[in-house]
Amino acid sequence: MVPSNNPVTLCLVASCIIFFLLSVFGFEEALYRMFLISQYASPEFVEIREGQVWRLITPVLLHFGLFHIFFNMFWTWTFGQLIERQHGTLSLAGITLAIGIISNFFQYRETGPLFGGMSGVIFGYFGFLWIQGLINPNCHIRLNRAIVILFLGWFAVSWSGLVKLLFDLNIANTAHAAGLLSGMVMALAATILSRSSKPRTG
Repeated sequence: MVPSNNPVTLCLVASCIIFFLLSVFGFEEALYRMFLISQYASPEFVEIREGQVWRLITPVLLHFGLFHIFFNMFWTWTFGQLIERQHGTLSLAGITLAIGIISNFFQYRETGPLFGGMSGVIFGYFGFLWIQGLINPNCHIRLNRAIVILFLGWFAVSWSGLVKLLFDLNIANTAHAAGLLSGMVMALAATILSRSSKPRTG
């Protein structure tokens, strides 16, 4: 049974799967026209400057291939539930929007508009949970060491170029880096805020 207290996580996973299925069944071009961050590498942010502000976040909903959608949805569901249960629905929505926009922005500036997927957000979730578990005594979530090694290892291997060399896969490394760093910064900010909001005694 799907937990009813994780609406943002459920909505993210469902939306990504629906868009993926639509692309498989012939709507790929229409989706790309509407939801890529832009149709142009230069000049930058043409459609967004014309008012299509949804493009700042919608690339996270686009996935390319079964492995891409499966891997991203598994970790979106895993990390999303943890954050939503610990910090609440509105917090997860805000964290997702912020990390998604930041990672999309920097990936676009680095490689142009042809990218998509939740992986930048997932690395942000990972960074948020990892750092919260290390420094926030009020956070009851501690990521398993194997997960930390997996994500940091994948991050390093992706940046090394081995994935591209061996499997000819394009990895959104800039989105991963921007997502990871922004998630870590948010974890630090959340910890500082939680400490400052505690009532002082004495």
